[in-house]
Amino acid sequence: MLATEWSEVSPLADLLVRSAATHPDRSALVMPGLALTYAELYEASTEIARGILGLGLSARAKVGILANNSRELVTALFGTALANCVAVPLNARHKSLELGYIIENADLALILTTAADTRYVDFREVLTNALPSLAASSADAPLSLAEAPLLRAIVVLEGDAPAGFMTRSALIEAAHSVPFARVDAARRATRLRDTALIIYTSGTTANPKGCLLSHEAVTRGPVERAGRRFRAREHDVTWGGGPLFHIGSLAPFIGVIGTGGTYVTDVMFDAGRALELMERERVSVAWPWFPAILQPLLDHPEFHPGRLAALRKVLLIAPPALVDRAQRTFPKAEFMQACGMTETAGIFALCSPDETPEQRTVSQGKAVPGVEVKIVDPDSGVELAANQVGEILVRGYCVMDGYHRSPEKTAEALDGEGWLHTGDLYARAPDGQLSFHGRAKDMLKVGGENVAAIEVEAYLCGHPAVKLAEVVGRPDPRLDEVPVAFVELRPGCNASEAELIAFCQGQIASYKVPRAVLFVSDGEWPMSATKVDKRVLRARLQSGG
Repeated sequence: MLATEWSEVSPLADLLVRSAATHPDRSALVMPGLALTYAELYEASTEIARGILGLGLSARAKVGILANNSRELVTALFGTALANCVAVPLNARHKSLELGYIIENADLALILTTAADTRYVDFREVLTNALPSLAASSADAPLSLAEAPLLRAIVVLEGDAPAGFMTRSALIEAAHSVPFARVDAARRATRLRDTALIIYTSGTTANPKGCLLSHEAVTRGPVERAGRRFRAREHDVTWGGGPLFHIGSLAPFIGVIGTGGTYVTDVMFDAGRALELMERERVSVAWPWFPAILQPLLDHPEFHPGRLAALRKVLLIAPPALVDRAQRTFPKAEFMQACGMTETAGIFALCSPDETPEQRTVSQGKAVPGVEVKIVDPDSGVELAANQVGEILVRGYCVMDGYHRSPEKTAEALDGEGWLHTGDLYARAPDGQLSFHGRAKDMLKVGGENVAAIEVEAYLCGHPAVKLAEVVGRPDPRLDEVPVAFVELRPGCNASEAELIAFCQGQIASYKVPRAVLFVSDGEWPMSATKVDKRVLRARLQSGG
């Protein structure tokens, strides 16, 4: 039998060039009050690329991008790629201390930011606090900061530029000295295994780690899946509810650009605005990803399935009860769960077309073509038999090349055979189906018994009053640690600590039953980019807060 599918891998900037040539008048990006065609995106990105080169940056220089979802973010991303430089998307939620560390650690030569919308955060203020000597610097000369020796400029692409910052007009003036042919030459010199992105991810270490992601890693899988697995019609309109500095949203955005689709998003996620936008644009593919995005959409008082009648493909990672509810709400749509992380440039496993709705509620699919996975004992490294829970290892084109300027952390994560040790716990069925069992650090040790936090969380979410549950370990002198649940209740619902504990008793093993339940209101969860930050929850327990 002959194969009928093949890979067409290209550098990141080439995706935009191709789509601008084939669909110049089609909308590439749609946001409230904004519709940017491929021709406009290419032209604006090229202007930024000319500015980058006009400022004297060399090939593969590091360019930080600090912005919420916006025209400025996407043009900065592709402008950096067109100039054959490395884009470093910066988490818009990071505070000055974290940003200061990343700016120096990433060897940033340039930062592109915006002050067009300061309702949520003023990036100029955050950067000024992160770089104490910035305020005394002149924008008329390259920066020379002791805390960031390689940084030459910070450009405000939209909004006023305070002391130490460069205006957009100054960047455009630098661009005028660079002919288009020089940008095209820089782009065409890009190699597939060059680093395209450095995305910093927080983990168990004190400081974030910068994942080195090649052009092949960030384009191959997203474009293949957008063109085949996720395709619902000839011109797909894809909605993403998350921030584009996070790989969970950036990867599908890259897939959309690579296939000439339209990407729909907003500055920040708001369920009501999202529903209006999705209905207006007749979204065919949606990436709500996590319960924190999907659940508010379904629970919104103005939600009705008919508003999203064009929806045919949905990507998410959620507890079984929520997946089942979503599938029943949209019976014509295919729901797919997946496995992914920053270190694998997004998805490395995905539900296959032949899976039943029941399988999709409890499984995160199978390894995608071209990528290998295996489940090993976390202590011995021995590969485990089917259905046994262990650490999942990943190997393939999507795996990062290491952590930037951190050979010791790279050696811990990547072994000599190219396997990425993820720290995630999975089991694999005989047919290859993967099921997630939490993070290794989320495995509690209660009196010698292993307790996967995700198992207790999933059970608590089965209570009709529980909207979200997160379980962490509290130190215990007798049992080493015991489970404690942080719970957010659904609007209009009530449940007491005693009621939720009683709900678990007799249904899950006694050592898995939470010893305490602490209630959290909507908006009070400590968040990373898209997930609850359990390190903060553990700290609250230790401090008694």
